[in-house]
Amino acid sequence: MAVSPSSLQDGPFGDKPSKVPSALELPQRVGPNLEKKGQSVGQEDSCILRATAAAQTLANIIRPCYGPYGRQKFLVTAKGKIVCTGHAAAILRALELEHPAAQFVREVAQTQAENTGDGTAFVVLLTEALLEQAQYLLCAGLARTQLREAFATATAEVLTALPSLAIRSLGPLEDPSWALHSVINTHTLTDTDFLTKLVAHACWVSREPNGTFKPEHIGVCSLQGGALIDSCILSGLVISGKPCGQKTEVPANARVALFICPFGPANPFALATPRLDNMEELLRFQKQTEQLQKEITQLAVMDINVAVVWGEVDENTVVQADDCGIMVIQVSSRKDMVYLSEMMGTPLLTRLLPPLQPGNCQKVYSYQLQDGVVVIVFEWKPESAPSLTVVLRGPTIQGLRGAEQAVYYGIDAFAQLCQDPRLLPGAGATEMALAKILTDKGSRLAGPNGLAFLAFAQALSSLPKTLAENAGLDARSVMAEMSGIHQVGNFLIGVGTDGIINATHEGIWDILRAKAQGLQAVAELVQQLVTVDEIIVAKKTPPTYQQTSRPTSKERGSSSLREKVFGKYVL
Repeated sequence: MAVSPSSLQDGPFGDKPSKVPSALELPQRVGPNLEKKGQSVGQEDSCILRATAAAQTLANIIRPCYGPYGRQKFLVTAKGKIVCTGHAAAILRALELEHPAAQFVREVAQTQAENTGDGTAFVVLLTEALLEQAQYLLCAGLARTQLREAFATATAEVLTALPSLAIRSLGPLEDPSWALHSVINTHTLTDTDFLTKLVAHACWVSREPNGTFKPEHIGVCSLQGGALIDSCILSGLVISGKPCGQKTEVPANARVALFICPFGPANPFALATPRLDNMEELLRFQKQTEQLQKEITQLAVMDINVAVVWGEVDENTVVQADDCGIMVIQVSSRKDMVYLSEMMGTPLLTRLLPPLQPGNCQKVYSYQLQDGVVVIVFEWKPESAPSLTVVLRGPTIQGLRGAEQAVYYGIDAFAQLCQDPRLLPGAGATEMALAKILTDKGSRLAGPNGLAFLAFAQALSSLPKTLAENAGLDARSVMAEMSGIHQVGNFLIGVGTDGIINATHEGIWDILRAKAQGLQAVAELVQQLVTVDEIIVAKKTPPTYQQTSRPTSKERGSSSLREKVFGKYVL
């Protein structure tokens, strides 16, 4: 008796099965030498059940945010900060996870985001779907080692078939707007076309003559106020800040020092006009003033002509800096300071001392935008980095954060395309095409490989189903229609706003390199998790200091007494 593929899948439309595949049917499929072990699920398979439950909990949080029709969430961080976001990476960063499987899933998803700039939700959802299928197969009697080897074979088949679905490439002299639109549209709510053109132009201008591209050559500066269509591109590195003295420009050979301390008296509560009631206070004030003058003079002697400060700025100290030819800039964001430190290779200083290695750039000046907002621009020579900054405007901080994240995703996507220009049809079309390939081949294979192919296909088909659900469509009918069209060989059909669409006609694309890396990462994680048979948590309990009676001879040396007196480690 053979097991039909449908007994191992959710169903033709992605709905959940009514029961786990029969343990009596499965051995007939994989061979007579495989027998169901007599252990209960709680012993042999409890670990995979808990790992699957942890991944499902994580996926249930991320699933509504998947795709261009994903929803936003109000996220309250551990510090009480409220963020409205639909970005899976931001949600994962804020979650405090205890289960090791959930932590593994987050780590892989964050690595995917860092390496490719996209695919965070894809990794989480596909991991959950594959673990669920693995749970079915393990409960039905498939050995862990066999399942791991079978999943490795199915992964190799997926990665081999994936390049055959790439039907278009970004040309070396082609405007990349069409290739970046899908990525940015997934991560921003409004003005997608304008933002896509802005990012595409910045990436195109920053691309080097030999075709290479360095994402760090493009910076992003978010300024509250105005509208998103007021955003622009400026040459150099732009930060939000203001000049504090008379000197507002260093036209050439700028040498920069970065201070994360007050630019003035060390006491932040010192009065602007000190009250000197006695001789001791007068001498202390004079000594402090002389010390500040000495520090400012030291900066000038070391040719420091730009001081960027994250902290309070004293007016009298700024006057001294003006006399020494030092431009003082006050910034309100520590992130800008860290970014400047990374770009210039100079440390953040906690005292007004000249750095051993000052930052260097061609010139520093203040620039006034159209609505009167002042920013600070650091410019390098054309061959140096960074070369451009995308200045984003918006009425709300939350909207700016979403637009900023979309810009970063677009920049990373362009970097991926510079390494491999091939693109796949998006909107779930590629996942459905891969599912069909695996289903066709898995139905002809006997043994664990055939089962793994069918399980992998079912997991892949859950992604376009999620897109349909998030778009507010009848997922069952959409999946049925998509499946029928893919069966006749049209692998360009995906999920749109009103139903199925031709992804290429709608200009919806996935980047081949990012998709391949995500599939590889998910497969490796699932293969690792299915071989885990026990979770051991070493946790130290707080020691107890309660009064204990004199031990009897029978209790002396017993572990129970030692636990009472010294506490214990719980494994």
